[in-house]
This record gives sequence, structure tokens and C-alpha cells, in this order.
Amino acid sequence: MRKLSMNELGRKSVEEFKQAEKNKIVIVLDNIRSVYNVGSVFRTADAFLTEAIFVCGYSPTPDHKQMAKTALGATDSVDWIASETALAAVEELKANGYKIFAIEQAEGSIALNKISYNKTTEKIAVVFGNEVEGVQQEVIDACDGVIEIPQYGMKHSLNIATAAGVVLWELVR
Repeated sequence: MRKLSMNELGRKSVEEFKQAEKNKIVIVLDNIRSVYNVGSVFRTADAFLTEAIFVCGYSPTPDHKQMAKTALGATDSVDWIASETALAAVEELKANGYKIFAIEQAEGSIALNKISYNKTTEKIAVVFGNEVEGVQQEVIDACDGVIEIPQYGMKHSLNIATAAGVVLWELVR
């Protein structure tokens, strides 16, 4: 086995990314406090060709000088929208035909590996919450459902950037 060179990876340019057909997935960031977590989510969103990211509440936006450390240019390729609140973002997405799911541990949640939707016809948005408080209850109440990442260890929580990678992989595979 031989590791591929950067030239062999066939990476898209920003313009090619913008023109590419996207997965019908939008990410909503609900008051994420860490600029590095937000930057990592941008990088993951680029990797999985998501449509856009709603950056909500006090979540840092791509103009933050430290975001480049983890986003590595993904803030140029991934479309993003600033929203005053995650609830406003959810309401806008619902009005545009998206099914909305909070990523959270909650009563009646659906295990991530059990989620079912038609990738070619349905649009989906996933809401990731604050590192300490999670997704706000009023946002959960406005969602169509809650997806939970099954976890088996002692901690029962993942960093938001890690959770985004796990969820997006499952949704696009």
C-alpha cells in the first residue's frame, strides 16, 4: 500500500465545490462557544458536501480570526448563514421543506443507525448544541425528531465536532 499524494486525491477547488451537487443536509449550530469546534464542523461539512451551515446565537462566524486553524479553508467553500437564534433557523428551514432533527439525548430519540430518510427526495437539517448545555429545549420542541448517537462508555457524550462527523457520515453513506 502507498499513501496517495495531494495531487492524486482529486480535491475540488472552491469553485468546483460551489458548483457540485450537494447532499441535501443543512447543519444548524446552536450557541457553540468554541471557534475551533465551529471551524472543525465547517471542515467536516466540506468533506461531506453539505448544503450549508446556520451559525446561530453566539457561535463564532467564519470571520473570526482563529477559525482558519481548524476550518482550513472550508469557510470559503461551505455556504453559511448567520441567524440570531437556532429557533429562527429551524423555523426558516421548516418553511423551506426540511425535516429537522436535534442531535441530543432525549426521550423518544431515534438511534442514529436507525434513522431513515430518502436522500434523493428529502431535505434534512441537523441541530448541534452547545458544548455544555446541548440543544436548547425550545429548539428540540420545534424539531421533527431527535437523533441520538448510541454510546456505550462511561462518558455518554461526544465533542460537538466529533458528533458532527459521526452524524454526517451516517447520513451520507
